[in-house]
Amino acid sequence: MIRVLIADDHGVIRDGLGRLIAAQEDMQVVGLAADGHEAVTLTLSAKPHVVLMDLEMPNMDGIEATRRIVAERPGSAVLVLTSFSDRPRILGALEAGACGYLLKDVRADEVAEAIRAAARGESPLDPRAASTVLRARTDPQPGDELSDREREVLGLVAQGLPNKLIARRLGISEKTVKAHLTSVFRAIGVTDRTQAALWAERHGLGGPRR
Repeated sequence: MIRVLIADDHGVIRDGLGRLIAAQEDMQVVGLAADGHEAVTLTLSAKPHVVLMDLEMPNMDGIEATRRIVAERPGSAVLVLTSFSDRPRILGALEAGACGYLLKDVRADEVAEAIRAAARGESPLDPRAASTVLRARTDPQPGDELSDREREVLGLVAQGLPNKLIARRLGISEKTVKAHLTSVFRAIGVTDRTQAALWAERHGLGGPRR
């Protein structure tokens, strides 16, 4: 029997998915969560085989909830079921550890089959999500146009270091730091340090602020 936990902030969708799963002879619903935090808590206590995870939820979104579940309860496969098909959410969810990604316009039988596939350790992907993943493997990634030194400077800016400390940390002059920053700003399309720091954090190039 496949144990399934449903995480969605819309009660109507939770109820509908619950009825769908209850109608399957090989599945049972072991929990209903209305937000990401509740999804994590219930996963740890109910120990489902598969978590059906929405992405846009209050308190904690589905991507962060997925990340925590994968870290704390790796035995539960997280299968995203959402209405969002944009690249950042698809890649973000899969990078967080989701085993699959479905859109809510799929048929009921496709949801059931995807749950079975996830329980078997497979990775069910909506064709649109699969296409996004394939393109991401060949498209230039954010920051690819930066040199190693420019990435170092940008990372230190994101940590909140001023030019003087960046120069000292890297063993270069402040003038060189400024030259690198001018190049970085041009490459990533920003005009000041604050925008650069936010860009770095958003694209995973920053470090913890000091």
